[in-house]
Amino acid sequence: MSPWLPPLLLLLFTMHGALALRICSFNVRSFGEAKKENQNTMDVIVKVIQRCDIILLMEIKDSNNMICPMLMEKLNGNSRRGTTYNYVISSRLGRNTYKEQYAFLYKEKLVSIKKSYHYDDDQDGDEDVFSREPFVIWFQSPHTAVKDFVIVPLHTTPETSVKEIDELVDVYMEVKKRWKAENFIFMGDFNAGCNYVRKKAWKDIRLRTDPRFVWLIGDQEDTTVKKSTNCAYDRIVLRGQEIVNSVVPKSNGVFNFQKAYKLTEEEALDVSDHFPVEFKLQSSRAISNNKKSIAPKKKKKPKSS
Repeated sequence: MSPWLPPLLLLLFTMHGALALRICSFNVRSFGEAKKENQNTMDVIVKVIQRCDIILLMEIKDSNNMICPMLMEKLNGNSRRGTTYNYVISSRLGRNTYKEQYAFLYKEKLVSIKKSYHYDDDQDGDEDVFSREPFVIWFQSPHTAVKDFVIVPLHTTPETSVKEIDELVDVYMEVKKRWKAENFIFMGDFNAGCNYVRKKAWKDIRLRTDPRFVWLIGDQEDTTVKKSTNCAYDRIVLRGQEIVNSVVPKSNGVFNFQKAYKLTEEEALDVSDHFPVEFKLQSSRAISNNKKSIAPKKKKKPKSS
């Protein structure tokens, strides 16, 4: 924050950040029974979740459906100021015996779910592209400048990531037609970097070549925990002018939980080999305060003689 800003603007920027809705995406890597039993690892995962108002968790491997109820117990058992989390989880997705689930955890006080559905990738005339079809959620919030938005999650298979990322445009068109929604967030572990999506492949990805899709996590970011890798696998992409305009400036980025919680690389890798990615949406109160406080006053028209 620049030290020369007037006190009023400093206050407004502070309110801006405090009232904003933080939306996160996190591949927790093989989130199953073994990880559930590791107390130190679970403490870090809970801390990461508590930073976020909505968080997408990926790579849940939980045939007994115990992970999310256990997280609810940890999150809500010591909830402060009446903040409680709820969750919605997909069915177990995958073509063969290997299955994963998407889950959204969210603060009930701030957002609610309007609609949800599993995108059907196996339609007539449509190629079965997705390894794990998106579990599409339409959120609504009275507290944000943009009152409702659709989140489309995706965890690609690395070898088919180019096709899967491109196919998100077809998902967009179907959901927009189905729900008449205008504001979209596409996020997840796209495997969108290094050897999986090379530079020359971007021209074949409509989600990238169409400038109406705005990418919040750039190619230069590193969303991997290992020091030996530097890849922007995890991404957030927006569509819709209202939601693009509602992003809090400089709020988009990677959350390095290893650095934040002073973990060794080994301890961090026990949590995941991915860092979460995130951004914030402006609150309606911040927008209102902004307009009231810094909008220029209209000059009175001179009376005609």
